[in-house]
Amino acid sequence: MIPSEVTAFLASKGIYLLTFILLSLGVAGMIVCNNYMKKLICMNIMQVAVIFFFLCLGQKNGGTIPVAMDGAVKASEYINPLPHGLMLTAIVVSLGTTGVGLSLLLRIREKYGTVEEDDIIRREQKI
Repeated sequence: MIPSEVTAFLASKGIYLLTFILLSLGVAGMIVCNNYMKKLICMNIMQVAVIFFFLCLGQKNGGTIPVAMDGAVKASEYINPLPHGLMLTAIVVSLGTTGVGLSLLLRIREKYGTVEEDDIIRREQKI
C-alpha cells in the first residue's frame, strides 16, 4: 500500500518526476549508445523532456485561456501563453534538427557503410 504522502506528492509533482526520468533516459542513451541513429533518438527524447517541462511550468490550477470573455476575469486567472508559444517554436526547431541529423546519417552511411561509432573511428584511424 502506498502512503498518502507519496500519493499526494505524485499527484502534485509527479509530472516533474516523469520529465526528469525522460531527460535522464536521453542523457544516458547519448552516453551509452555507440549507434548514431540511437543517439539521434535519445537527443529527441531529451528535447521532448525539455518541451514537456516548460509546458508543465506554464500551467496553473484554475487558470483560463487568455481570450476575450463576456465576464470580467482578473489578469491573475489567465494562463501565460508565452511558454506555449515558445514550445511551438521549439517543436519546429526539433523537427529541423532531426531532419538534418537524419540526412547526415545517410551521408555517413554512404561513406562508411555503417552508423556505428566504433567502426567509423576504426576506419578513420586506418586512413
